[in-house]
Amino acid sequence: MPTSHGERACTRYKLKKTSRERGISPVSKAIQEFAEGQMVHVDIDPSVQKGMPNPKFQGKTGKVIKQRGRAYILHVSDGNATKEIIALPQHLKPQKYN
Repeated sequence: MPTSHGERACTRYKLKKTSRERGISPVSKAIQEFAEGQMVHVDIDPSVQKGMPNPKFQGKTGKVIKQRGRAYILHVSDGNATKEIIALPQHLKPQKYN
């Protein structure tokens, strides 16, 4: 069987929900809002495919730069480089402390 090179390749364990988390995500995650300059964690929700950032950013922390439609643009450090990623609020979690 040929190897898959899709967007969700090599993410068998990274994008898997536990048995208690299964099902659709709550609406409260979809309507949460973030201010510019706020720090957020990238926590990918595998039940929402739209607006999903690349899985290599799972668990990273970034700063909200601006809003584009319903999505947010973040600056996330990837090694020595700073990357801009676009993610819907379902895949973001506010940082408890700033």
